[in-house]
Amino acid sequence: MNHKERMLAGLPYKAWMDGLEEERTENKKRIYAYNHLVPERWDKQDSMIKEILGKTGEHVHIEPPFHCDYGYNIEVGENFFANYNLIILDVGKVRIGDNAQIAPNVAIYTAGHPLHPESRNTGYEYGIDVTIGDNVWLGGNTCIMPGVTIGNNVVIGGGSVVTKDIPDNAIAAGNPCRVIRYITEEDRDYYYKDRKFDVEDYRP
Repeated sequence: MNHKERMLAGLPYKAWMDGLEEERTENKKRIYAYNHLVPERWDKQDSMIKEILGKTGEHVHIEPPFHCDYGYNIEVGENFFANYNLIILDVGKVRIGDNAQIAPNVAIYTAGHPLHPESRNTGYEYGIDVTIGDNVWLGGNTCIMPGVTIGNNVVIGGGSVVTKDIPDNAIAAGNPCRVIRYITEEDRDYYYKDRKFDVEDYRP
């Protein structure tokens, strides 16, 4: 098993071996072109991001700047939107469902290093998959750590560091991120805290 195969299997690997460094360099070229697209050519954004990511729905939009390691390890669903400064370290798989809303400065990390300094200094690292469900909203400056699964319909509060799995329909926040409460039918009529909608077309 070479080091790329080890990386994809979630095993310790060395990031400069077996063509991995060259793959990251090629992806950096695509990322550079995407992040430096002039406003007059923004009509090309959506097609360019589909060439970077491994799998997408029909409608996907990421506001530049955006950064990732390989791109091909990222899968996003339909109606994916991410705001400025999304960073995904995709040495492991990152799978995100439909209708994702990602605020600015979100980081999703699959990458990590051994804790013991002598083991860490050998250059071995690892990637553990991250899975995010449908209809998830990640607040600004959220950090998702390796191995985390976030369920469907989840809201993560801004500034959170998500180190453990979050169940469906939860509102969670903090460092480390914890479930605060669950979303209920009563929440449907409010757009912000105690402020009710003053229109009718928010209901499907």
